[in-house]
Amino acid sequence: MGNRLYVGNLSFNSTTDSIRETFASCGTVTDVHVVMDRETGRSRGFAFVTMSTDAEAQKAIAETNGAMVDGRPLRVNEAEERQNRGGGGGGFGGGGGGRGGGGGGRGGGGHRGW
Repeated sequence: MGNRLYVGNLSFNSTTDSIRETFASCGTVTDVHVVMDRETGRSRGFAFVTMSTDAEAQKAIAETNGAMVDGRPLRVNEAEERQNRGGGGGGFGGGGGGRGGGGGGRGGGGHRGW
């Protein structure tokens, strides 16, 4: 078991401080990372909390999973390791989507003789 926890079903009003306070009763909280939406700047409704030991992480799961925080029941479990997703991807033209939409950039269709 690791000491990094996934905390889901957060209220959009939850803050790093309110989450830290919730988990502090279970042990030493070494890090809280609320995941934010890049476009809106608002919480995406989940966070990662790191406890100082595995035992404290287990205690935190047992005591906070289902607990009401900011009007919502938390969903708390051990965070899964990040999958190695390879290269950069995602941006404009980099990993299968991008602007061209898979059709080859400008216009997508056949050759236009430029």
